[in-house]
This record gives sequence, C-alpha cells and structure tokens, in this order.
Amino acid sequence: MFFGSNPALVTPFIGSRVAEDTFREFIEWQIAEGSNGLVPCGTTGEVATLTSDEHRHVIATSVEAAKGRVPVIAGCGTYDTAASIERTRAAADVGADAALVVVPYYNKPSQTGLAAHFLAIANASPIPIVVYNVPSRTVADISVDTLAQIASHPKIVAIKDATGSLGRVSAQRLACGEDFIQLSGNDDMALGFNAMGGVGCVSVTANVAPKLCADFQKAMREGRWHDALKVQDRLYPLHAALFTDASPAPTKYALSRVRPGFPTELRLPLVEASEASKHAVDAALEHAGLL
Repeated sequence: MFFGSNPALVTPFIGSRVAEDTFREFIEWQIAEGSNGLVPCGTTGEVATLTSDEHRHVIATSVEAAKGRVPVIAGCGTYDTAASIERTRAAADVGADAALVVVPYYNKPSQTGLAAHFLAIANASPIPIVVYNVPSRTVADISVDTLAQIASHPKIVAIKDATGSLGRVSAQRLACGEDFIQLSGNDDMALGFNAMGGVGCVSVTANVAPKLCADFQKAMREGRWHDALKVQDRLYPLHAALFTDASPAPTKYALSRVRPGFPTELRLPLVEASEASKHAVDAALEHAGLL
C-alpha cells in the first residue's frame, strides 16, 4: 500500500500565497525522479500556518497533479479530535488516499485518550489512517501497547515513526503484526529502520534529492544493502544539514540551489535559514553530488 520514498512536501509560497504552479511542477519532478508517494500538509509543509481552505486546496492540488500515479497521504492531524475528523473528511473529499494523523500535541493526552482519539478518527474516516508519532514535537508518545490496540482497527494501517528509537520497529512489528506498515520519520535512521522491518520513509531529504532517496529505498527492497549504504553515505550530511535551522527553512534553501528559482519564502514564525545553515546545506549538496 505505502512503501519506499515518500517526500514530506514543502509548500511553496510567493507573496504570502501558495504558489500553485510551482507546487504542480515540483510534484511532477518528484514523480519523474521516482518518489513512491506524496505527503502534503505535514510539518515540512508548514501546515500549522495554512488556513482550512489552503489545507484543502494543497491536498486537492497534490491529488490532481499526481493523477493516480502515486498515493497521496495528506497531513490531517491536530490536537482536537473533531478538527482532525473534519480535516480527514476534507482530504478524502478531494481524493487523498490516506490521512497522516499526528499524535495530539500541546494538550498531552493519556494513553487512553490517545487510543480514543485515533479510534474516533478511524471510525469517521473514509480513508486509511497513518499514525504519526513524533514525541520531540508533540511531547506525548503513543506507546507500543496503545499502537497495537488501535492497529486492530481496519482503517489504521501504518505508522510514521519519528521516535528516533530503532528498537520500536521490532517492538511494533511484534505487537502489530508483520502486515502493519512502518515508515521511518527520520531520514538519517532509514537504513537501520528498514533493516529491522520498516518498508520506507516519509522523507524531508527527498524534497531535495528525490532520485537518490528513491534509489536508496529501492536498493533495500531488493536486498542490495551495500548499494543502500553507499547512498546513505552520500546523503547523511544532507540529512543533518536540513535540520541545522528550523525546518523547512534549510530545505527550501536547498531546493533553491538544486532548482534555481524555487521560492524560499516561509510564513512566520519561521524565517529563512541562517548563513551558517546555508553553508552547511551547500557543503552537503556538494558532498552528495547535487551541485
């Protein structure tokens, strides 16, 4: 269903508006370079600054541009269950293949509350749900036991795991079953993640290096681990450089280097990458052979 390299798409802005033409061209490039899926309206897409209308429009544009060639997993999670249901239904209405639903942030629900949240969304959702666990941003962390509980729901099919703990992959595989899809949320750990049972990555780096990220994932699917390790070595400095400042500022800067003219504009409270971050990105792009 979902596998391989799935870029967590940036949202291009020009003059504070979503740059639709640029976004469509960007998606076409992503698919041509081999990306296996598209993930609009996540953290990297600055979803927190999108209005409800923009959120729906970005997802609709992604679906229209993809033309069924790859699945669209739309970011729909909030810290409010009712709002998350509304966004999930809106994503389904415009043709998204699945909803990426983050663990609720800020209000720190209990494990019982987390289970109730995801089950309520799943019960109301017309499309499959991908749980997104990223404790570094949400504070709350869905436990293996709670994940196993909700994974029994037919609509909850996958997790984007950004815990940074490779042991979770094995624990979740044993608890949720081999058919439960596990996607890494950390580019730098994707090699080990797949070796332990993962099947792909929701990738920030794939915004900038889609072919390399797709080739990396393909090598692992085919058991060519030595080839995958070579790509890992090429991309590792870029994985790090893209987080030398608040994301996605370094990623948008990197895109402007590999796709001249790509807009680097962000919405407050995010600002453009620092000079130190830009230097790190430039060096990493050169190391990867992308400049």
